[in-house]
Amino acid sequence: MSKKILVTGGTGYIGSHTVVQLLNNDYSVLILDNLSNSKKEVLNRIKQISGKSPEFIQGDILDSDLLRKIFSENKIDAVIHFAGLKAVGESETEPLKYYKNNVSGSICLFEEMLQANVTKLIFSSSATVYGDPGYAKCAENTPLNPQSNYGNTKKVIEEIITAIPGAQKDFRFGILRYFNPVGANPSGLIGEDPNGIPNNLVPYISQVASGKLSKLNVWGNDYPTPDGTGKRDYIHVEDLAAGHLAALKKLDQNDGSFTVNIGTGNSYSVLEVIKAFEKASGKKIEFQIGPRRSGDVAECYADPSLAKEILGWSA
Repeated sequence: MSKKILVTGGTGYIGSHTVVQLLNNDYSVLILDNLSNSKKEVLNRIKQISGKSPEFIQGDILDSDLLRKIFSENKIDAVIHFAGLKAVGESETEPLKYYKNNVSGSICLFEEMLQANVTKLIFSSSATVYGDPGYAKCAENTPLNPQSNYGNTKKVIEEIITAIPGAQKDFRFGILRYFNPVGANPSGLIGEDPNGIPNNLVPYISQVASGKLSKLNVWGNDYPTPDGTGKRDYIHVEDLAAGHLAALKKLDQNDGSFTVNIGTGNSYSVLEVIKAFEKASGKKIEFQIGPRRSGDVAECYADPSLAKEILGWSA
């Protein structure tokens, strides 16, 4: 019998790429997703790429009755928890929506997991938990100081997760702090395809290149970086998905829990990303410089050495 993994938010960007790798590695997968920022068509694309179909339930992590039903009717070996709202700007204008969905939803999920004696969890966290530490390279022991409600929901969920083993001794977790996921499956069938106007740089550039949007706004060109634009650690989504498989295998070894950065250890500016996209696509990307956004830092990249040491993983 292959191990069954419950993947919340599994039709989303990172979730769908991870599901493909799980299926390709002979796990069986049950996806729970409310499709608030993804499309059901992704399920067909996953089958085209992997030759296998995940089970799919459309529903919400806030629905405790549904979660109870899922755990009672399936022998779940582990949960990979992606489901969550993730737009930094929106989290500032609608904070309660973010705390309810991300934090309360996670509590509902964890309660039903533990009730069903499912004790392995991988959580999709974010480098936004570091905020602006005053330096660019972030290691796992960098103080957590998120600058947005979104980042704070991730920090709060991390705190909840790390508290659980105090009461449930056999509970083990892997917290993965992602830097900036980019790219697509080599097939081109799945990639970052958000509903509405994208919040992330590369899908926004893609929509400008395809003519869907007229130009890109570059928020600030007066940062203390070589070209004045913010620098970030961009990690390919296939590498990121592989990080989840490595984390799952580590949890199977029963030697404790861990929190690791998932990044490359390098940073690139907004203008460098635009130029690289233009070179690869042969398309001119129109952009305009706007004011800095609050909460944005000049430069941020991962120290990924712990993930290599603990998981044997590197980008």
